[in-house]
Amino acid sequence: MATVREIPTETDFSHAISALPPTTLLIIYFHAPWAAPCKQMSTVLSHLASTYPATAPLAFVSVNAEELPEVSEQYEVTAVPYIVLQKAGQTLDTVSGSDPAKVRAAVEKHAGASGGGALGGGLPPAQTVTKAPSNGANGSTTGSAKNLTAYAPSASDPKTAPEHSSGAQETSKEELFERLGNLVKAAPVMLFMKGTPSAPQCGFSRQMVSLLREKGVRYGFFNILADDEVRQGLKEFADWPTFPQVWVGGELVGGLDIVKEEFENDPEFLREYSVNSQRNTGGPAAPEAQAQPS
Repeated sequence: MATVREIPTETDFSHAISALPPTTLLIIYFHAPWAAPCKQMSTVLSHLASTYPATAPLAFVSVNAEELPEVSEQYEVTAVPYIVLQKAGQTLDTVSGSDPAKVRAAVEKHAGASGGGALGGGLPPAQTVTKAPSNGANGSTTGSAKNLTAYAPSASDPKTAPEHSSGAQETSKEELFERLGNLVKAAPVMLFMKGTPSAPQCGFSRQMVSLLREKGVRYGFFNILADDEVRQGLKEFADWPTFPQVWVGGELVGGLDIVKEEFENDPEFLREYSVNSQRNTGGPAAPEAQAQPS
């Protein structure tokens, strides 16, 4: 019977993908150890995989979304559990959430029925989870799951750079880069993240906020989910494809792993931007340092 294979590294993921015949249906399961719905989804997928013979032209792989950030960014994973079905490098379908019926329907749609009978009648009921943003027709819905594509900071969040994140007119690359150049200097320390410090929308952003809070660093933030132009443009501007990103003095430091390493290697890292004996959740730069709408 087929099984769900855990992929431990990004190199292993690349090798696993390249080794598959183009006719093989690949089911990629993104999970995180802190997300309760993932425990249910792991059971669902293990059972579903077992209903197919080992010789079936399909493969189930499991990816820790926080341990393999580049893979998660490649598939635009912003919530877990999240499942991608692809063949020959092309995404066929996605499922966000822990509804067994939706998962089985998606797999059988592209792989055919397994003949193993109904999917585990003893499984727990579906749980409501946050929906990953959709960039087009491939996006899927999960009932009452929250739609992050419409996410915007609430009135209770600090009025920092996200206040200027929406723009009705398309801008040229030159204008966009000028805007980004201002945004990365909107505060001495700028965090570009998914969501806000009070409501992070991905595990990596949540970890970065916790790390900066632990170190007592005062920072400004920008919610990239509120402005896709900034989200896509900053990847090229910074030559850095993933989020979150930390900038200091208008210069890119890097993502979560690099910031962690900097703190481990240098106890004085960002000390000049810390608030002594105060815990903070991020805040705005001084008004004169804020980026202005372009």
